Amino acid sequence: MAEKIIETLRDFPSVEELLQHEALAADMALLPRPVAAQIVKDTIKAAKVAFGKAKKKVTLDVLLRGISRDCVKARRREICRVINAAGIVVHTNLGRAPLSETLFDEVKKTVTGYGNIEFDLATGKRGSRGTACERYLAMLSEAESATVVNNGAAALFLILNTLANRKPVVISRGELVQIGGGFRIPDILKRSGARLEEIGSTNITEVKDYEDSLTEKTGLILKVHKSNFIQAGFSEEVDLKPLVKLGRQRGVPVVNDLGSGVFVPTQPILGHMEPTVQQSVRAGADLTCFSGDKMLGGVQAGMIVGRADLIKKIKRNPLFRTMRVDKIVFSMLEKLFTIYLNGDHTEKIKLWAMLSVGEADLYRRAKGLVARLGNPAGVSVEATKAYVGGGSLPEAHLPSVGIVFSPDYRPTDLIRRFRELPLPVIGRVEADRFILDLKAVAEEDLETLENSIREILAT
Repeated sequence: MAEKIIETLRDFPSVEELLQHEALAADMALLPRPVAAQIVKDTIKAAKVAFGKAKKKVTLDVLLRGISRDCVKARRREICRVINAAGIVVHTNLGRAPLSETLFDEVKKTVTGYGNIEFDLATGKRGSRGTACERYLAMLSEAESATVVNNGAAALFLILNTLANRKPVVISRGELVQIGGGFRIPDILKRSGARLEEIGSTNITEVKDYEDSLTEKTGLILKVHKSNFIQAGFSEEVDLKPLVKLGRQRGVPVVNDLGSGVFVPTQPILGHMEPTVQQSVRAGADLTCFSGDKMLGGVQAGMIVGRADLIKKIKRNPLFRTMRVDKIVFSMLEKLFTIYLNGDHTEKIKLWAMLSVGEADLYRRAKGLVARLGNPAGVSVEATKAYVGGGSLPEAHLPSVGIVFSPDYRPTDLIRRFRELPLPVIGRVEADRFILDLKAVAEEDLETLENSIREILAT
């Protein structure tokens, strides 16, 4: 059958005709009909404009291929699962901390249908949201009280707005950091209603700088953990304990923003020490805030732990309701905190299970995978460096192992082709070679990764 040629504007098929075309049936099934219809409309419009300018004949096949391509692009904008072989375990662009199916299965039991999110089963009356979750968080943190909001930036904002609205907040210039997405601590602070009072210099801040800046109007002292960069050389900062002592002498609360909080010692597994939430509480910080989806290995949330009177004040702030979390987050965090309280984090929290896999095991996995592929030429198993990511431990290079493709495979081409697989695989290019780093690849995904490599090598 001869291919249809579009020779005039009148020859262009209608939107409905294209939506019903058998060649596009699979693509149409990928998207909601209104979305698919808009893609068809946009394609026809662009083709008509191009036709009017060039006066060249257009084939129906070209039109169909363009619609199909744009449908696939639209579907790729939806959230989907990927295999993270980039060597960054807490990858901000890939959902930060990975979550296990087992944890999701547990949560599913409590969030489908109705639940007692704000109902007290003991009294039959209205209850408080997140009671068990906040209790477990306080116990883990060794704090008097705790609460949860929707992310780490919200936690800091709410603290500032509650305790220091229209008041000076004292912070070292060396701690005015920028967090993910281009947001900066000074911007969050100003939007909260607090007034920024910078002290010290970029590289040197001493206790005396804090002492000289405090007045009866000071709202709080803010210490921000520089979790996403390193300041080396001629530098000095004030530890938390001297700040707590000063704050108590002058009647000023001390708030410690840890950024990526952690409950367990990181030295044994990662070789570097990240300050824990418990250390902050023991040092006497009046409030400590941190994220839930980084080194905690959970979902997006902002945690605030510390003095019960200050937590109560924060929860009475009208803005608190705008930042509260739902039953899914509370349920997920309850299960997560239960695992930490039972000491099972390296087995049951996927992030820590991945971080705990040693270099020898990674070598075994990589060599076995390449051997099953038939040891293809130009594909090798080599030592690599992975990272925790998520703004945590920037100096900590984790020993890892990667499947490395020689430059003959054209690395920029490979990174695109792996990304366009039905189950996308995200690798990295380094020294003109494409690398699939295994540090963040779960053992149960190795077979899928193997099949993906086989598919790429065969084409």
